[in-house]
Amino acid sequence: MSPLNETFKALSDKTRRQILKLLRAGDLTAGEIADHFDMTKPSISHHLNMLKQADLISDRRQGQNIYYTLNTSVFEGIMGWFLEFTGKQPEELEFFPDDHDSDETPQKTARARK
Repeated sequence: MSPLNETFKALSDKTRRQILKLLRAGDLTAGEIADHFDMTKPSISHHLNMLKQADLISDRRQGQNIYYTLNTSVFEGIMGWFLEFTGKQPEELEFFPDDHDSDETPQKTARARK
């Protein structure tokens, strides 16, 4: 599958988009990410793996924890791909405010199920 197809496949899922929004604020461990969702940790792990395959996130080990980081260069590439269709430069585009996106960042703070 092409890198662009992997990216759009990963972005097609609401949970993965919410994970990306969480990572926008900073690096998080899988456990910290899981705390925001009411799903099993293996399910969160599956979503994280899909995002890693699409190169939308990367991970690094720090002690016993693995931290996940947003890879903004892939988003820049996607925006460039979209801009090819408009014939405009980025500064010419009008963007929606942050609250336009219906994929709200999850606010759940209780521990996810094991």
